[in-house]
Amino acid sequence: MPAAGIAARFVAARQNGHGLASFPGLLPSNLDDAYAIQRAAIALWPDAIAGWKVRRLSPALAARFGLDRFVGPVFAASVARLDKGKEADFPVFVGGSAAFEAEYVMVAHADQPLQDAGFDTGRARRLIGTVRIGVEVAGSPLAAMPDLDSLASIADFGNNNGQIFGPDIPLAALDDPRAMTCSTSIDGIPVRSASAADLPGGPLAAFAFALDQCARLGFPLTAGQFVSTGAVTGMHRVRVGQRCTADFGAFGRIACLTVPIGRT
Repeated sequence: MPAAGIAARFVAARQNGHGLASFPGLLPSNLDDAYAIQRAAIALWPDAIAGWKVRRLSPALAARFGLDRFVGPVFAASVARLDKGKEADFPVFVGGSAAFEAEYVMVAHADQPLQDAGFDTGRARRLIGTVRIGVEVAGSPLAAMPDLDSLASIADFGNNNGQIFGPDIPLAALDDPRAMTCSTSIDGIPVRSASAADLPGGPLAAFAFALDQCARLGFPLTAGQFVSTGAVTGMHRVRVGQRCTADFGAFGRIACLTVPIGRT
């Protein structure tokens, strides 16, 4: 099935809220094919891109393609800002899959300049206006998505289903990624604690990668758009009815309740 057909089936599943038992066509075999499906789906989706998520490729795919990350779009209607002390809804596709991911988020203060050379972390940092704590609502109507490789995730909006923002944090926090800590718990049980230094190159490297990749895709960042820079404590599968918390220490915390969307 061509990219347009696969994209249309993913978009229909998301819009109608029904799960997919299997990948809707042939699995992409390379980055170009995976991103072709993603771009086709973006063209069909009736909302503006508010930002992008970044996630790491598996070591095998990174060695094969010479890149260690990938991106996926986050749409405006799926972005929520958590009021202090409140609990955010974390939507989960019925018949699909979902993962809770605690992340540091970079918000651009200006349009990304077009340039021949790639962005290093210094150039990337100069574009950052705000840093926030956040939770990526990772999810797909495809139930098997967590068991497939990253090429399948790329095809379906990077396996993104939204973004939850917590409070802003000082831009100077980027000077020491080791101090950008997070602890994740699910239903009150600690899952993992880590810091942004555990991300290869830290969040600035992820932001620089996103700038380059989004430009290659024809979607350079514009002022106000954001990049969610990768799961600090990892991906944690969740199901409907669970309470999940990302505790960023002195920077704040984000509490969520997983809620169902759609039908089987």
